[in-house]
Amino acid sequence: MNQETSVIPHFTARFSPTPQGARLARHLATEQLRTWGLPLDGAPQIVAELAANAATHGRVPGRDFRLTLYVVADTLRIEVTDTRGDHLPNVERPAPDGESGRGLLLVAALADRWGVAHGPRPRKTVWAETRIAQPT
Repeated sequence: MNQETSVIPHFTARFSPTPQGARLARHLATEQLRTWGLPLDGAPQIVAELAANAATHGRVPGRDFRLTLYVVADTLRIEVTDTRGDHLPNVERPAPDGESGRGLLLVAALADRWGVAHGPRPRKTVWAETRIAQPT
């Protein structure tokens, strides 16, 4: 009996909940996607927005946030986990002259699906999925 084992490409790292940690998350995610030979499309921007939210709104001093990337079939899943499960993301239309508040609108525009998973306490994971183009 020949049994094939499929490997799911994945990447996980922890980052400090700071602007520098969010930037590093985006840079490492971009390099990982290049290593996997995947098109970048909007994935680095999704990582940037979710990581910035974790560093800004999910920040708890002394607790890192976690970035996880994995690919199943033709879908890239991006997950950012922080320890502010009590503070859920909220999509609102920002003021036209506002300088912030557009991150989740960008995620919604770039991702095929996104959402929030709770737990284990006190964590939450904000995730986004995008289809990846298969090489022709």
